[in-house]
Amino acid sequence: MKEYWTSLASILGVFAFCQTILQTVFPPELRFASVKLFNRIFNCFSSYCYFDITEIDGVNTNELYNAVQLYLSSSVSITGNRLSLTRAVNSSGFTFGLANNDSIVDTFNGVNVVWEHVVTQRQAQTFSWRPLPDEKRGFTLRIKKKDKSLVLNSYLDYIMEKANEIRRKNQDRLLYTNSRGGSLDSRGHPWESVPFKHPSTFDTLAMDPQRKKEIMEDLRDFANGQAFYHKTGRAWKRGYLLYGPPGTGKSSMIAAMANFLGYDIYDLELTEVHNNSELRKLLMKTSSKSIIVIEDIDCSINLTNRKNSTNSSGNSSRGYYDSEIRGSGVGGCGGSGCGEDGGNSITLSGLLNFTDGLWSCCGSERIFVFTTNHIEKLDPALLRSGRMDMHIFMSYCSFPALKILLKNYLGCEDGDLDESVLKELEEVVELARMTPADISEVLIKNRRKKEKTVCELLETLKLRAEMNEKNGVLRGKNNNGVVEEEEEEEEQEKRALDSESPKQESEIEDNCKEGEEEEEEKIK
Repeated sequence: MKEYWTSLASILGVFAFCQTILQTVFPPELRFASVKLFNRIFNCFSSYCYFDITEIDGVNTNELYNAVQLYLSSSVSITGNRLSLTRAVNSSGFTFGLANNDSIVDTFNGVNVVWEHVVTQRQAQTFSWRPLPDEKRGFTLRIKKKDKSLVLNSYLDYIMEKANEIRRKNQDRLLYTNSRGGSLDSRGHPWESVPFKHPSTFDTLAMDPQRKKEIMEDLRDFANGQAFYHKTGRAWKRGYLLYGPPGTGKSSMIAAMANFLGYDIYDLELTEVHNNSELRKLLMKTSSKSIIVIEDIDCSINLTNRKNSTNSSGNSSRGYYDSEIRGSGVGGCGGSGCGEDGGNSITLSGLLNFTDGLWSCCGSERIFVFTTNHIEKLDPALLRSGRMDMHIFMSYCSFPALKILLKNYLGCEDGDLDESVLKELEEVVELARMTPADISEVLIKNRRKKEKTVCELLETLKLRAEMNEKNGVLRGKNNNGVVEEEEEEEEQEKRALDSESPKQESEIEDNCKEGEEEEEEKIK
């Protein structure tokens, strides 16, 4: 045993002597060059290349590092064995991540890549205005050299896009309002925001399932249509007009659209906006992937048909697209942009440019939604394609919508109710002409007693149908079994669009020019 320790000590002494000789003969610069040459030779024979993505680039946070961490969270939660959990501020979900010095294989376009999360201790820090963390964190991407162009051309862009999608999905939705008009706060923002917690979805929306499917497909095509809009030279935006009687679910539809796409909502109150300049300022401060809403546009401002305003006021020296849109008279206005009567002075031209002008293209992936109870009161210029691309009629509660309400409030499936009761409901619901809001109120009263609630609902529908028949509200049904009065409401849209032909519009503009000439002669 003693001879063993003696031999070991002799060998260690030889190693120490050789190390001293090497350090004396080969200076540090030469050793560094030798290691660098060895790595270069090794890389020439290796079929892989490596990309390092550090958490901190100098003194700034590397955005790509956070994007990779979010992107890998979608696959790590399924395939990883050791995971790290995080939850960001204003986030509604947890994010999975790779543990320290763990690796995972990802596949993109049939190519396998390896991600490794590298965590090492940082050396002693020098003086810095921003203290750095004790650990150096980063990702190392290993990929074959022949696939290097794939990473640089498309893979990294794909990661950034997916990370933004995951981040938007996890974050809480926000509801913005312009309660201060167009004035800015201390941060230079004209909008105030609150968390948006509306639970409405397309599954709970009381509407014909086929119609809902069409709307969802249209929204999905819009959200995935960036390449199409760029190829065709169109601004990446879309307009929806929701019209129909009060209580038919227009606001719930907007909330369902926001939850379906994961967009924020900007609720624009036109009565708080004083002029076109403030309106443009509000538009410029909206973000992409958002829904800009103007509810009850026929009530918030006096936006009547230009032809009707022409007949009532005669020739005017002001262009009809530039005619003032006066406020509804609620409250005063002390701003310099107010009209003579104390209301706002937004023009129809400003509102049209807001939805379809050059300034409306300052952002991308935005949806404009107008709601109204009387579509015939709106100017046809607001209803044309390009401003309101899709018109959605929110009608009274139909039988398919009634079944959705029964499922939402009472938990009734298709087989839970008797066939005779369902048949009676189907026969009377179209004649009752009750809105989903009215039917929901009946279901809420006794929602813990299903049978009693259904019977009470049936009696209410029958009573309302008898009242409608007595008052002559219904005019009967056509050959297809559809109530004619409802068809007439849907025809309001066509009448509004056809209320002014191109010839009539040109005549109005000619009258405007004649009025301007007469006014100039009087001044002379």
